[in-house]
Amino acid sequence: MKLSSKQPGFHKLSAKERIEILKKFSILHDEDITLLLSDFSSLDELELYADRWGENVIGKFSYFPLRIAPNFLIDDKDYFVPMAIEEPSVVAAASYAANLARESGGFETEYSGSIMYGQIQLINVEDPEKVIIKISSVKDTLLAMANKQDQKLVSVGGGARDIEFRPTIKTQRGWMVIIHLVIDVKDIMGANAVNTMTESISSEIEEITGYQTNLRIVSNLADKRIAKAKARFPIAKLSKEGFSGEEVANRILSAYEFASNDVYRATTHNKGIMNGIDAVLLATGQDFRAVEAGAHSYATRRGRYTSLTVCRKEGDYLVVEIELPMAVGVVGGIKDPKPDLAKKILGVKTADTFARVLASVGLAQNFGAVRALATEGIQKGHMRLHAKQIVKQIDAGKYENQVLSELLKGPISFDRATKILEGLKKPHSS
Repeated sequence: MKLSSKQPGFHKLSAKERIEILKKFSILHDEDITLLLSDFSSLDELELYADRWGENVIGKFSYFPLRIAPNFLIDDKDYFVPMAIEEPSVVAAASYAANLARESGGFETEYSGSIMYGQIQLINVEDPEKVIIKISSVKDTLLAMANKQDQKLVSVGGGARDIEFRPTIKTQRGWMVIIHLVIDVKDIMGANAVNTMTESISSEIEEITGYQTNLRIVSNLADKRIAKAKARFPIAKLSKEGFSGEEVANRILSAYEFASNDVYRATTHNKGIMNGIDAVLLATGQDFRAVEAGAHSYATRRGRYTSLTVCRKEGDYLVVEIELPMAVGVVGGIKDPKPDLAKKILGVKTADTFARVLASVGLAQNFGAVRALATEGIQKGHMRLHAKQIVKQIDAGKYENQVLSELLKGPISFDRATKILEGLKKPHSS
């Protein structure tokens, strides 16, 4: 009998029942089930974990190493930055750039505030100007309704601040009016608060205008929540393996010009920025998907997709600046010991400070990576670190340095490292 992935009520099943279905469908063996349960002392513990996290849990996925990037000096304060990422070269690049930036005072940052938008889509409108006038006339009433939904946020100085309107959109079914509920979310990420407030005033808007609302949802383009960072890197200290500091600086400038003018390069350039930022977001339990979406959208703000960083020469320094939306929180979110510990290590108490740190990390990782790209290329250092990881995984013991040396002479893979180790051990076996 052919098994189907169509499983009505799958979310109502116990974790054990879900695993039994998967065992048959995916032909899982006993060792596969053992792996699924490896983070739990018993099935009962898994069931408790599944109840806590909700929909369709079958286990826990803990893949990323938790690393620390040292050397960060941001607005005259020192930070150890926790990063959850499998790629050691990301942390190495960020740490290198942070250390270099210290020589000229570290990172200087700005933060624009904690404003988020809730969007309400009013559809099939015949006279958009009349609708906008009607809604504007009861703005204070709508803001009061919204603020009743989150008295705690209001009590700390946040809450709904204003109502704005996007340019009207003409569709085949009539005009579309997009309403922005402007909310100060303070130290929370804010999506849930914004969604609740936005939905709470939608029925009133329908009654006032006579038109139907459709989507009522937060916007992840948090362009009133901008984090900026700036760092100065001494050109004389940029020299590397046959390149003078001046030569490296010019190559780096050319790399930034490439990212500024070519969408294919800009996409990868900005991905490099997010390598650093996402690693911190993951470690601290943030919605990294929201920050990613906002960053890449913000990169198109001038009408085309371009670099989130700019670089220029000022005297004996390369100056790099970054700005991007940063919708993060230090209150609420995931309640789990590991993210809480990461935030404790980082030592940020407000969303303002957190956003400034994240912008600095993105700048640092980007600059470190671009320097490598513009000189020896990305693979040499990346694969050297990758080879070290493989050697550790095969437990080479006293042969570690020999295996690493041989591994770096050819293709770097787990299988090849194992064969090299076996070859080294053979002459010594009895």
